[in-house]
Amino acid sequence: MDHFADRLRAAPQSRLQRGAAAEALRLARELALRAQRIEDPLGEGRVMPDAGMFAAADQITVAVHDLAVVISSDAEVEEAVGLVAEAQKRAGV
Repeated sequence: MDHFADRLRAAPQSRLQRGAAAEALRLARELALRAQRIEDPLGEGRVMPDAGMFAAADQITVAVHDLAVVISSDAEVEEAVGLVAEAQKRAGV
């Protein structure tokens, strides 16, 4: 999962502006919400803020690591890996 973040860090600004950063933020928000739902199923989810295109890689890293702490099944791991792979493909990095 860190591979996607590393590719974003290495991507030129033009690629980030063409949608790679937006796709990364969508992924980070989805992963963060999944982690929050596991930790507190009845709680109101908080949306990860948009910290700018150059922070997108770090936001993915934080969200992935937060989710990794709370997931408890191989199926959840596989689903998260699939989400990351799909997002990376859409981002084109």
